[in-house]
Amino acid sequence: MTTSPTWDPAQYLRHAGHRARPFADLLARVPALPGEPPRIADLGCGPGNLTALLADRWPTARVTGYDSSPRMLADAAAHAGARLDFAHADLTTWAPAETYDLLLSNAALHWVPGHLDAFAGWLDALAPGGTFAFQVPHNLDAPLHALMRELAGTARWKGRLGDVLRQEDSVHDPGVYLDRLARLGCATDVWTTTYLHVLQGEDPVLDWVGGTGLRPALDALADDPEARDAFVAAYRDLLREAYPSAGYGTVLPFRRLFAVATKEA
Repeated sequence: MTTSPTWDPAQYLRHAGHRARPFADLLARVPALPGEPPRIADLGCGPGNLTALLADRWPTARVTGYDSSPRMLADAAAHAGARLDFAHADLTTWAPAETYDLLLSNAALHWVPGHLDAFAGWLDALAPGGTFAFQVPHNLDAPLHALMRELAGTARWKGRLGDVLRQEDSVHDPGVYLDRLARLGCATDVWTTTYLHVLQGEDPVLDWVGGTGLRPALDALADDPEARDAFVAAYRDLLREAYPSAGYGTVLPFRRLFAVATKEA
């Protein structure tokens, strides 16, 4: 059973440019918002650098970024302003206390078990004509994650890591999201995109996943640095073989799932 990992904002932001592109692609598909000024929530805002783009897109909006990580929120505070603030919230239990014109979540819902069941309540809090938009990684079958799970399941690591990593059911098939949101009365657009991120530096794929999917394993081994380093070294070697370096960098194919659901006006 996975739990919310301990986040390291600096590590996460090491690939900020690549991580920002899906956010921009999602935002480009969000239609006009019904309220003036609009009320916006960013669910799982992380360090707040992308939440600030919402305030740029809708300058009159009141925007709140929600996250469960104190370290992420501490970094996000640097982006706060008159109409942009941040607050602690656990998305496994969060319930809207007001009406929103846009609920947006970028690369967060895969950490929320049972997130499909939260959609009805969240949509109830949308104003007529409001939008719920999100994107999540859709690549748990990729070597990046499959090799991590395989290694964690071996005899040496199974006892400590066998149940801490995200499993394939943490994100559903695109059709599942389309069906759920459409049945809840939304005009819904769901699609997937595979990005070919060209990463630089030594072991860049390990560096990438060290800010995201590897965090639960690092947490589980935090009390045993020798074991942690041994696991990371073994995983690094597997990644080097799966993602060989080329003269121009290392290519990381990364598939993401997007959904934009607009409530009837």
